[in-house]
Amino acid sequence: MSPNGHARRPANGGSAPKGPWPDGVLYHGARILLLLGLAVAVTLLFPPVGGTTLQQYTLGSVLDEAVIAEIPFAIPKSSTELEEERRAAASGVPPTFNFRPAAADTMAMRLSRFFDRLDQVAEEGDSPEVAQFLTLSSVSADSAEATLLMSEGNRDLLRQASIRAARELLPRGTYEPGQAQELTADRVLIQDPGAPVRRSQLPSDLLSARQFQDQGVGFLQSTDPTLAGLLRRVVIRHMEYSLVLNVISTEGDRDAARQSVQPMKGQVLENEAVVRANEQIGNAELERLNAYQAALATRGVARVGGVQVIPFLGAALLNLLVLGIYGVLLYFVRSEVYGNYRWVLLQTFLILTYFAAVRVIASNGLPPELLPVAFVALAVAVLWDSRMALVLALVLGTVTFALPEFRTPEVLYSTIVGGAAAAMSVRVVRRRAQTWVFIAIIAAAYAGVLLASALLTGSGPRELGMALVWATLNAAVSAMIAMGFVPVFEWFTGITTDQTLLEWADPNRSLLRRLSLEAPGSYAHTINVANLGELAANAIGANGLLCRVGLYYHDVGKLLKPHYFVENQPEGRNPHDKLKPGVSATIVREHISEGVKLAKEEKLPDVVTDFITEHHGTQLIGYFFSKAQEEDGEDVDEAVFRYPGPRPRSKETAIAMMADSIESATRVLQTPTPERLRNLVDGIVDAKMQDGQLDESPLTLQEIADLKDAFVKVLSSIYHHRIDYPTTKHLTDAEPSETTSEKAPGPEKTAAKEADAEDEQQQMDLGPTGRDR
Repeated sequence: MSPNGHARRPANGGSAPKGPWPDGVLYHGARILLLLGLAVAVTLLFPPVGGTTLQQYTLGSVLDEAVIAEIPFAIPKSSTELEEERRAAASGVPPTFNFRPAAADTMAMRLSRFFDRLDQVAEEGDSPEVAQFLTLSSVSADSAEATLLMSEGNRDLLRQASIRAARELLPRGTYEPGQAQELTADRVLIQDPGAPVRRSQLPSDLLSARQFQDQGVGFLQSTDPTLAGLLRRVVIRHMEYSLVLNVISTEGDRDAARQSVQPMKGQVLENEAVVRANEQIGNAELERLNAYQAALATRGVARVGGVQVIPFLGAALLNLLVLGIYGVLLYFVRSEVYGNYRWVLLQTFLILTYFAAVRVIASNGLPPELLPVAFVALAVAVLWDSRMALVLALVLGTVTFALPEFRTPEVLYSTIVGGAAAAMSVRVVRRRAQTWVFIAIIAAAYAGVLLASALLTGSGPRELGMALVWATLNAAVSAMIAMGFVPVFEWFTGITTDQTLLEWADPNRSLLRRLSLEAPGSYAHTINVANLGELAANAIGANGLLCRVGLYYHDVGKLLKPHYFVENQPEGRNPHDKLKPGVSATIVREHISEGVKLAKEEKLPDVVTDFITEHHGTQLIGYFFSKAQEEDGEDVDEAVFRYPGPRPRSKETAIAMMADSIESATRVLQTPTPERLRNLVDGIVDAKMQDGQLDESPLTLQEIADLKDAFVKVLSSIYHHRIDYPTTKHLTDAEPSETTSEKAPGPEKTAAKEADAEDEQQQMDLGPTGRDR
């Protein structure tokens, strides 16, 4: 039974399994996956990219109104622009050369060795040998040039000019021919050995190999072009370069220059015009608009080519935390709901259906008054609990308010108040035929919120009237759909709602009508015990309605052979007098199995059928058992004389067992004073406890004590002393002996009562009650 009084089948475990660890993981994991899936589904329905929306702009179009920046943003450079600027920045970086001070001495020494060897060859040989030496030294020369070098004076001129060039020109800085492209900057940096900083020098002050040769020829004290040509070749052959490009330093400086180029070309401040109205959109304006849209997308405000991952994760986490509040409520406060996976699955489906409807409303620009929170709240309240439905309405209202499309106070208030009204209205409405009461309560709640919002915002009567129309339509459709689907939900969950129980309580139902016509005594007993059971159940907070309806049907099995039960027998005629005790016990037991068959044929809810099987538990049919022992001795199979059970497994069926026995016993109670009623109730209830019939019910000792008080209170009000009216005094007056004779049940009636087998307590000596055995 739900805390709100709804009848239902026992949940398949209200707590985690007590088996191996993997079972517990599966048990909780399945429910956590449902929660995660629900949070992700809601986020997919409302990805965090739907706030500010920019249209597609084209070159040459003119805007009707200005686009004002809601956030500050920067205008980025295009990739081509950025690459060109970085290339220009790198090319402007001066190269760094390492200066080699020893280059001049090295070249001078190499030239001195060359000319010393040339002098030796020329002095010892002839011109062919000089030519051969020059060839071996990689200085090409023809025979005429070799002959010219046979002169010591010419050789000295070449020696002096080349060595002078090495010593005077190399310190100025010479670079290799392949490094000429590095000198495009307006200056170069020279790193001297051991110097802490690099010195700057103009590229024009440096010498290439060609310039070195040209200036070296100027040192030649001769105008003979043949000697000038020989000098060039000698210098090239022995050339040393005083400048060597430092690749690492140069590239490091150029990378720094590339990184220093700013990727943005401009900045737009918040509330600044991105593009002004009535201006034609050119390339610059289109750049600004695209940059604005990209900035909005980065912050998760506008959509640009799909869902943004980080904002999506944030929205999913937020939905998970808020929806998790309801999940935590189920785990800690409604463990029986948490433990039934089908119940949790249905609630997940209801929440998902709500947000799917919300998506349709948002996509089509429908008014927020159509948000169907009442549908979910009504379904949950009818099936489970108004308090559960109230918490769920609060959760749904919070999540809805967090959606960009519905981020207004009016939406928050209307969803919470409308959902709360739907949840609490279930306590007022007991029948599905009263669905219009649901609609009126929910519509009134919406009207109050809308009126308050109109007063706050200054909305006109027309806007308020339209909002009320939409809200009333929402209340009507939500209530009708929810109540229409309740039978489907009951079938899926195995829950029997109060509305369904009330329908089964209709006396025109075929089984109840047959019982009233074919077994009127049993029907009268049924009505009396149902009244007693309902009042007792309400006294301890159990489901009084379920107890009443269950007791209406608990004896329908007596329809098979009604005359075998004492309340349906004519005075003095008892068919059990001609039967063996075992046969009589079998007939009495059959009213349980036959009742179950009739219940299945009539498609009676399982929670009501439980009253048929459990209201006698496994009690012993004592009268016939004792009679069998008298006839056959002590060797009697006790199982033949016991009801099939099971014993009561709910508070309501346990109350039914006690009420059934107590109501039957009070019929034959002599002088039902409050003291005798108390003794009767205590004796019957205590005997059932001693017999173990209440062991499987969830009743506590305190509740059993409260039930005893409730039974005595109700019975005392029924059997109170009445005044003897003068007009009927002659009919009620009787001699004491006659009155006693009429009131005291004879042996035949006691035996018939035992044949009814309502309870073995009818055979007990109840002491002060004066019960005649």
